[in-house]
Amino acid sequence: MATTSSLAQLSASFAELAAAVAPSIVEVQSRNSLATGFVWREELVITPDETLADEGSIEIEEYDGTVRTVALVGRDAATDIALLRVVGLKAPVKAFANLAVRPGGLAMVIAAADSAPLIAFGGIAAVGPAWQSMRGGTIDARVELDLRLRHRAEGGLAIDGGGAAFGMAVRGPRGRTLVIPAATIDRVAAQLLANGRVPLAYLGAGLKDVPLDDGGHGGMVMTLDRDGPAARAGLHQGDIILSWAGRRIPHVGGLLQALRATPVGSEVIVVLRRGGAPLEIRVTIGDRPER
Repeated sequence: MATTSSLAQLSASFAELAAAVAPSIVEVQSRNSLATGFVWREELVITPDETLADEGSIEIEEYDGTVRTVALVGRDAATDIALLRVVGLKAPVKAFANLAVRPGGLAMVIAAADSAPLIAFGGIAAVGPAWQSMRGGTIDARVELDLRLRHRAEGGLAIDGGGAAFGMAVRGPRGRTLVIPAATIDRVAAQLLANGRVPLAYLGAGLKDVPLDDGGHGGMVMTLDRDGPAARAGLHQGDIILSWAGRRIPHVGGLLQALRATPVGSEVIVVLRRGGAPLEIRVTIGDRPER
């Protein structure tokens, strides 16, 4: 009887946590797409970029059934974060907690569908260091949940067993449920709010992978943006980049990955080969121009 009572109490406590968070969760509808979002700041909603249509209007439905048309503030495909502005939004903000989640802890994803809460329950399967998405975005930690995430629950708020919010649940490769952590959301959303976009590291050089005599690879400069960072730093067509910020590049793909992880405005030491002789230059990374 004691065990049954304890399970009932545990079940009730999780139901109460879900009910407490649910008012901060909204349904998000764009063209041919239904997903979830949550209130990040007053009149501001976070939802996954991947679930938003590329065109057409966007609507949200609040917990009480109120439907509102929203404005897209900005979106970042690299980190899968979109920021929406909802004038008149009554739903309360659910602030992130400053906590480090651990493998083995319990977690819930609070989402919304059909004008009602949609809940997924499971465990924190894995926690790892910062990583880069396939689109080059830096995610501050790799958090994987052992639970099934429905399509409409993507964008739901991930909370721990104490009700503390620690990120946004999204669908990852091979059906895995990943969490975009709070630190990444706060960083990216602040940039979207300020600029409508996230600055993208820009070198201004077209590169080709070339083999080297020592068996390694370098990046040959094939084209240059004459007003870009590479040209301003003194790179020439035909130069072969050998290392980036003190690290030998394994191939051009590795160099581009390192570039994407480099903050705009920072200075990078680049070692290259010009006419058979080594040369070291300093490049100040620019912001990719909007086309």
